[in-house]
Amino acid sequence: MANRKQIAAELSLSVTTVSRSLKDGPEVHPSTIARFKEMAKRVGYVPNHHGFALKTGRTLAMTAVYPMETQDHLSDLLKLPLIEGMTLAARQAGYSLSIYSTTPDDDPVESVQRQLQARSSDGLIITRMVSGDPRVKLLLDQGMPFVAFGRTDLDVAYPYVDVDNEQIAYEATGRLMDKGCRRIALQLLVPEDQASAMRLSGYQSALAEAGIPIDQSLIGHGMFTMESSAAWFDRLLGSSDPPTGLACANELGLLGALHTLGRRGLVPGSDVHIVTRDSTRLARFLPAKIGVHFVDMAGVGRKLIEVLESRIANPLGPVATVLL
Repeated sequence: MANRKQIAAELSLSVTTVSRSLKDGPEVHPSTIARFKEMAKRVGYVPNHHGFALKTGRTLAMTAVYPMETQDHLSDLLKLPLIEGMTLAARQAGYSLSIYSTTPDDDPVESVQRQLQARSSDGLIITRMVSGDPRVKLLLDQGMPFVAFGRTDLDVAYPYVDVDNEQIAYEATGRLMDKGCRRIALQLLVPEDQASAMRLSGYQSALAEAGIPIDQSLIGHGMFTMESSAAWFDRLLGSSDPPTGLACANELGLLGALHTLGRRGLVPGSDVHIVTRDSTRLARFLPAKIGVHFVDMAGVGRKLIEVLESRIANPLGPVATVLL
């Protein structure tokens, strides 16, 4: 099987140029990359990652520690755009990406410790950040390059990429108030989740600015599968003072809410106004009048890989923090 030196000689290129072409390096002319890829395909060239790992101590692998939301079969649908973005970006950077899935019952710290012991990747992506998240200090102490998807409230510098959930919830609540809603329900995920804390903060700020008191009964905490969303929203609509607006946590929460409205003969956009966060574009294809905040999760995935790759290359460099 041909190696890089042989391909470089055949193409009259340096080994360095061939290596950079393998990673679609921006410093290499596109025509040179195309020549290399055509040759590599013709001779069946496959990078020898095992030899590289033995020589350099690096694996050219990244791992995303990703918790499953629930045990339900559809719960991970919303993760697909993020995984797609990470996978393609990692491949373009010359890395393989592994998804290490955990169940809701797994201890997040133990899951990271298992990855540290295995040493099977050059860097980690951690998600589902919580207040005072102990994984950040653990990874910093161990010197493992990592990036967090989300933020925590620790007084320490660490790399992260996050979505501005506070602003999304603030704007969603404002859009519902613009529709005349004063009884606005809010879907949140688990209370310990920092993303939920940010959403709650944005919601509270918007109501406070409008002089509307907070009604805790309108704030729901849960995983918001379709079933749990339908049951929760049905209870609210059956109360003596039901909501006229709803800010949904995600597409599954939206589908559950729409199911309940349909069963009660209520019309979204008329009887009850809805704004949802959407990362799959699913809401655009529903025959209902819904306000949408689209979040480009594939783009978030690409940015996570970009920050992690930089951290692996320069562990002592500037700490990147990105808020999208």
